[in-house]
Amino acid sequence: MTLRRIPIIPTVLVLIAVGVMIRLGFWQIDRMHQKADLLTRYAAAEQLSADVAPSQFGGDRDAILYRHTAFACGQVSARSAIAGLSAKGASGIAHTVLCLAAADGATIPVTVTLGWSSNPAPPAWDGGQVSGLVAPMGKAGIRVVADPPLAGLEANARPDPKDLPNNHWSYAIQWFLFAATALVIYGLALRKRLAATDPAG
Repeated sequence: MTLRRIPIIPTVLVLIAVGVMIRLGFWQIDRMHQKADLLTRYAAAEQLSADVAPSQFGGDRDAILYRHTAFACGQVSARSAIAGLSAKGASGIAHTVLCLAAADGATIPVTVTLGWSSNPAPPAWDGGQVSGLVAPMGKAGIRVVADPPLAGLEANARPDPKDLPNNHWSYAIQWFLFAATALVIYGLALRKRLAATDPAG
């Protein structure tokens, strides 16, 4: 019988792999909905009137992103210049400092993007009052984008949650296509194997 000539172990391994791919596809769909909910929260956070205090910067990042903050930078401990966009969309340099902010009797390091310039030379700014929006930095960090800009710099592009990608749907489609491709390839290979071992052939 044909069923007896089907290799059990390879077939089981392929079916397991296909099952994993399908599960990953549905996981990406779940992530798509979670990301959409998060982006909705971020958009609502921009409308909140209460400022985020530096003491909250070490807590739940998602709860403070895209909210307004204001604090005193008592000391600048480091400076950096990275590629950035101005509020007008021009490419240039985003000047960033690491501020030491006092909050609740503790000193909290806060990364602050002072502003934008076409000049890579660091501006002269040694601390003071900071006001701006809390924005993501990397996968887990935060930074404060000064608004208004400081140190005589131009304004950086305003942090916008709409800039965050939500491409989980395309990832889900890829996993489903991988699963379908694996089944087709294995089906063709199995058909060729059975034809080669068919006594009537």
